[in-house]
Amino acid sequence: MSDVSPAVLVISSHVVRGSVGNRAAAFALEALGHPVWAMPTVVLPWHPGHGPATRLSFAPDDFDRALDDLANSPRAGEIKAVLTGYFADERQVHASARLIRALRDRRPDLFYVCDPVMGDFGGLYIPEATAAAVRDQLIPLASLATPNRFELGWMSGASLETNAAVIDAALSLGPAQVLATSAVAMMKGSTGNLFLSGRHALMAEHRAIEGSPNGLGDLLAALMLSRLVKGEDEERALQMATSTVFEVAARAVKRGSDELMLETDIASLSTPMAMVQMRRLHHPAKSR
Repeated sequence: MSDVSPAVLVISSHVVRGSVGNRAAAFALEALGHPVWAMPTVVLPWHPGHGPATRLSFAPDDFDRALDDLANSPRAGEIKAVLTGYFADERQVHASARLIRALRDRRPDLFYVCDPVMGDFGGLYIPEATAAAVRDQLIPLASLATPNRFELGWMSGASLETNAAVIDAALSLGPAQVLATSAVAMMKGSTGNLFLSGRHALMAEHRAIEGSPNGLGDLLAALMLSRLVKGEDEERALQMATSTVFEVAARAVKRGSDELMLETDIASLSTPMAMVQMRRLHHPAKSR
């Protein structure tokens, strides 16, 4: 891995209390040495799962202008990677796609991670038009997409009851690399992250943790971005990122915390010790 940690632009939600969205991603990236440009899409006192609270939104024109300012900044060349997560509305998605295209015009090797934060097995929790915009506008630009299994199924229009179906859906999605979280675990009582690229179909599994705090998906996307953009091998990146997520989640639950405690577990971000089971799965493209 390179010792140089490139600047990363993160576009996602911001909470006053907690470690989700921008709070989780920016903290992890900064702890790993990245300068972070953090652009909130909405500001909340806490994660909605903790109860109702005032939602601070941006006027659409203001959000558009702010992203245009970033695109036109003389310092925009510092940005070598982008991570997007939760969007408050459809128009923010279009503005972000415009920004990513502008940054890529300046830097063709821009690494873009799209974490399509749109729903879980309870269904979509953003408007369908916003979810469709993420699928149609941002996923085609992504170097890496990190959907959970529900989100991957919704975007691909497929029922993903097996890992073979997950792999087929990931191949159809478009990005060169796809990391599907909450894949079908092969060990009882476990959960898995399935990574697919042109070279690998890899599964990282660990014990499922009941009552895990929110923010694990935001954290995983940031960790994978950091490790891949620094040139780490794909299998090693998946193993270490999954180990970190498992470790910090298990420690938070053990402490009885309702939030990830990244500030306490900062060493886990770079050097996790938790063991995960790595498997190589059948890659259909390699048998054709």
